[in-house]
Amino acid sequence: MLPALLLLLLPALSPVLAWIVSAFTFLIKHAGTVISYPVEDWESGNVTASVSESGQCVCHVFLPDTTFPADRVEHMQEIVGFEAKLAVYLQDLTELTIRVNILESSPDKYIKLDFELLRIELREFEALVSQLKNSLNSSSPIFDSLYTEIHNMTLIVNQLESYDESNLAVFRIELAKLQKKLEDCQKEQELINPDIGNCNHTGILALSKPMVLQLNAHLTPGSIYGGWGKDSKPLRGSESMYFFGAYSSPSISDFYLYSNYDKLILRSAFKHHRTPNGWAGLGSNFIVHGNSLYYQRNAPLSMAKLNLTSSTYDYRVISAASSKFSYSYSASQFLDFAADENGMWVMYASEASKGKIVIAKIEEKSFGVEDQWNTGVFKEMVGNSFMACGVMYATRSVDVATEEIYYAFDTKTKEEKHLSIQFQKFQDKYTNLDYNPTDQKLYMYNNGYYVSYNVKFDKE
Repeated sequence: MLPALLLLLLPALSPVLAWIVSAFTFLIKHAGTVISYPVEDWESGNVTASVSESGQCVCHVFLPDTTFPADRVEHMQEIVGFEAKLAVYLQDLTELTIRVNILESSPDKYIKLDFELLRIELREFEALVSQLKNSLNSSSPIFDSLYTEIHNMTLIVNQLESYDESNLAVFRIELAKLQKKLEDCQKEQELINPDIGNCNHTGILALSKPMVLQLNAHLTPGSIYGGWGKDSKPLRGSESMYFFGAYSSPSISDFYLYSNYDKLILRSAFKHHRTPNGWAGLGSNFIVHGNSLYYQRNAPLSMAKLNLTSSTYDYRVISAASSKFSYSYSASQFLDFAADENGMWVMYASEASKGKIVIAKIEEKSFGVEDQWNTGVFKEMVGNSFMACGVMYATRSVDVATEEIYYAFDTKTKEEKHLSIQFQKFQDKYTNLDYNPTDQKLYMYNNGYYVSYNVKFDKE
């Protein structure tokens, strides 16, 4: 909506234009009488005779001026030309009045170009009045008033535009940007159709552009460590639940639960879990699976499990896991939890593996390791990793705006692949990246921001 002053200025345009139209109409009707020239009697002469006092006969002869008044005729031709121009500009002024009335009644329908066109036409009217005044050599008040009104009207148009630039024009630009983003998002959604629970494909083909939701619930850019996402195996009725935890250091102290997406955005948690003494966590790669939170316990270094309903804790030590090897983006990420269509996983590096990532399958009921695989990728060279359909994918940085999935290990075939699946990053570094099989999305905690990606699989 336009500012109050803008609304006060708009109605002033119509009466001004009406006055200008009246003035131009007057000029057209009286174009021949604005300046009048006396015309002599050219049709006859005059001869008189008389006798002087001395008796002499004196003749008086009067002859008209036979010189053709070419200059006056040329001037009258100029007047006729100006009369034609006035007629054209009178029509333009009438149309301009209509446009201003539309502008006044529907202020949300004009654009910046309308102001420029008004300004150009007003300059033409001003030039015409000035030219006509100089040519007719008239000092009639009607010219001075007309010139002043057009000048004032130009100032009003400029003032209207200055208000518009800080309101409607800016709003329209931002609206156009949002519309473009929405169209791009719709096109992207059409290209990536998730097939939930189906692993009948050859692996990941591409990732969508990042969907940046907002800054974390603490509203602090300094909370760069942490994670967010959804339960990868939700209980009935909790399919829409989100979790979040963020910290200024790699330590883990509390978690928040949100009943749905809207509550997450509004930062309205329905439950807040704070770790008790002796159960503090470390690292950022935690997940929620089967209504339990899995995270890395600090001392001893172990897998920790928090039941979100009963608030009970449990832990298991993986003796082979080493605290010497972490991801390149963040320290203290020794145990990386993941979940996919095949269940629960944890990834770590050991002295025996010489720093290369080991994939361990977690047996959920006993909370123990049921199987494990050695990969060929060094953990310290990896930005982060995740599991999807039994395949581990490792990422690394290409540049500050681009990340790459460059390595894959299939636990079913025990085969490894070198890939180059690049995707955009919102910011350079991130501390949490996990795949969720319930919606086939990647959830990233990117330097304090909630970010997600749609995953497209190769179904050849």
